[in-house]
This record gives sequence, C-alpha cells and structure tokens, in this order.
Amino acid sequence: MSKVKLKDALDTLKNKGVRITPQRHAILEYLVSSKSHPTADEIYKALALDFPNMSVATVYNNLRVFRGTGLVKELTYGDASSRFDFVTHDHYHIICDDCGTIVDFHYPGLEEVEHLASHVTDFKVNSHRMEVYGTCPACAAKEVSVK
Repeated sequence: MSKVKLKDALDTLKNKGVRITPQRHAILEYLVSSKSHPTADEIYKALALDFPNMSVATVYNNLRVFRGTGLVKELTYGDASSRFDFVTHDHYHIICDDCGTIVDFHYPGLEEVEHLASHVTDFKVNSHRMEVYGTCPACAAKEVSVK
C-alpha cells in the first residue's frame, strides 16, 4: 500500500512542477512509511547515512515544498519542534502527555461539527483540528512499574 501512496505523491509533485531529487524522494518515502509523525531532525538522522551531504535545512526546505503541495501537514502542539504527517485521509491525533507519541485515529462523526459550526455562525468552514491527550500504553506501564 505505501508504494502506491509514494507513487501517487511523486505524481502529485511532478504534476505541480516539482523536480524529484534523490533527497526529496527519500524524505517523501520516509514520511509515507512512517507512523511516528517525525520531526525534521528525526528524518534527517534517519537518512543521514544514505545522504551524508544532506543538511537539516534540506529536510526543512523539502517539508515546506511538500506542505505547499498538500502532501504533508505540519503538526504543532506547543513544544519547540513541529512534527510532520503525510496526508492520507482526514484523521485525528491522540497524543501522550508524557512522551509525546502521536497516534492517528479516524472518527467520521466530527464532520457534523463543521456543518453545525457553519450553520450557527454563518462562517464558511475550511477545516477543523482535534487532538485528544492521554497516556500511551508504554508510559502507563512505566507508571505502574514505578509504583
């Protein structure tokens, strides 16, 4: 499945006139296969051995290109580093308060919130964002073992 997503993403870039460099291809492939919502620094570290001349700035610049084409969303949750999410479908995030792990989940009923907000306020709703916070299973297990 991720090979199809990668091909579609590469086609999107080509159709928008974006040149596909080896670094750009590798960064996109990493994002498509990642489930962890990585930071730019994490992407850089993961690809540094294969691309020793690539800088963190190169990763940021490519993420900016991907964001501009709608392939990637930048997730900011109040800490210093943004995380990046390959856009596959509308989904929401649950975030661990302790370690910062972000997990995707889908709940189709929230589209009703956009409709209601538009109806009540006469706004034209463009999007919405929802985050749920809690403690992931790994951190919960650590808390139990400490007690």
